[in-house]
Amino acid sequence: MDNADLGKLILRLTLGGLLLFHGVSKLLNGIGFIEGLLASYGIPAFVAYGVFIGELLAPLMVILGYYTRIGALLIVFNMLVAFALAHTHQLLKIGGGGGWALELQGFFLFTALALIFLGPGRYKLKS
Repeated sequence: MDNADLGKLILRLTLGGLLLFHGVSKLLNGIGFIEGLLASYGIPAFVAYGVFIGELLAPLMVILGYYTRIGALLIVFNMLVAFALAHTHQLLKIGGGGGWALELQGFFLFTALALIFLGPGRYKLKS
């Protein structure tokens, strides 16, 4: 069976669904950690609220297939910021289970990048 549109839907639901948990967690528990991290780099704390764009709005866009490529681009940007601010020390590390220490972040980044090129497929609200 060859159904690229169904594959794209599964990709969108997986990326958006898994990342959305992170956004909801930050919504419920706050973003103090991110504000502190930004402050340590001399970046104004209010910039931390951008995480809600990258981890709530963008995943919903991807899940719904509503301007999917823009949502995926927002996720790519969100993950690049996360790599730069919080994960540079882990770039070449192996995690406890033997995989790349940043495999989850890498999954979010590269899956979003793939969706930018693939597009949403047939099952979408709006391209």
